[in-house]
Amino acid sequence: PDTVRGYGTLSAAGAKTGHLDAKIRELIALAVAVSLRCDGCITSHVDAAIKSGATREEVAEALGVAVAINAGAAIIYSTRTLDAFA
Repeated sequence: PDTVRGYGTLSAAGAKTGHLDAKIRELIALAVAVSLRCDGCITSHVDAAIKSGATREEVAEALGVAVAINAGAAIIYSTRTLDAFA
């Protein structure tokens, strides 16, 4: 119970700042969920994104960011791997 309560507190903390609206937070959460390959997170945040007014096009753009970031990370780790091979 304490762990779940702590997770709830952590999840709610960012929303309290008011710097990002709910839709933007959910689009970011979706990009992160895809990057982490968390099926439950994806399901939860797609629902929340829809409820916060996100369009299919906005979700697609956020997912494009996730793809680009993951591809960039693969490039960096590929060069590190080749450096280690030498």
